[in-house]
Amino acid sequence: MSLPRARHRARRRRPGRARRRLRTTALAVTAVAALTASQAPGPARDAKDAHAAPSADDGGPTAAGIPYAEFAPPGDGSYHTEIPPLKVPDVGSAAPALVRDLRSQSGIPATVLRAYRAAGTSVGRTDPGCRLPWELLAAIGKVESGQARGGAVDRNGTTLGRITGPPLNGRGFALIRDTDGGAHDGDTVYDRAVGPMQFLPSTWARWGADGNGDGRADPNNVFDAALAAGHYLCAGDRNLGRAADLDRAILSYNHSRAYLRLVRYWLEFYSRGIHAVPDGKGVIPKSPGAGGDTPATEPADTGNKDDDGIVIGPDPTTPA
Repeated sequence: MSLPRARHRARRRRPGRARRRLRTTALAVTAVAALTASQAPGPARDAKDAHAAPSADDGGPTAAGIPYAEFAPPGDGSYHTEIPPLKVPDVGSAAPALVRDLRSQSGIPATVLRAYRAAGTSVGRTDPGCRLPWELLAAIGKVESGQARGGAVDRNGTTLGRITGPPLNGRGFALIRDTDGGAHDGDTVYDRAVGPMQFLPSTWARWGADGNGDGRADPNNVFDAALAAGHYLCAGDRNLGRAADLDRAILSYNHSRAYLRLVRYWLEFYSRGIHAVPDGKGVIPKSPGAGGDTPATEPADTGNKDDDGIVIGPDPTTPA
């Protein structure tokens, strides 16, 4: 789907350092289950086309052994770059701060959490072979919009204000002129990624869903957007219980290796345990992008490459 977002150009750091920092996340993740009460049982083609969205069919060339999806129009290439809390070396003095960070980051606003679980249940009934984990929706919602800007939604799940990405006007991002008359994104000149799951209007026209049973499909409603994202991730005959299909699904949302790694870390983090927080009390992302306080001015992936020559984007940093 043309799912997208945008990000700041982070300081260039050596990829080796970025990978070392990311690996330490797994150490912190093991502590989450004990500290939280669980309530539950894509490389860019270029800097302006980093957030491409796929159709239901995989195929074509491959990158790093992972097939490209057959893309629909590209998105904005932006997403939030925070990663789950890292393990603090000096546990003795920093344990309280680590506990607070884990509790904060593993909290998902109640209505948003219900939407993810409802979408996972619905897709499980209609497409049981996909094996969609609702935590994957939570992971994508985290990096796309900061869980709908910390849960800024009404009781029906509709965002209190539009959550949009930058205008896709060809200046730093793809050029996509308006396709919906501004109905969803409020822009009658250019398209923008919109809503908690950051769909482009043209993608929503194909994948939109009614997740809350009100008779309409609204990308600004987290129940609708989560269900549409679930169907999108399960496109074709994907079985997300298989690592290759899971990677393919995530890359179809944003064809970036940095994005793939980031979503996988949040997926693992949320799978270890979450808890509900009141709507509007979730963590607001500090990196630029939809749902945060700072608009994105350029794609998140900056062109940094790892030792294999794969674009990995900026070195994500933890929240303060």
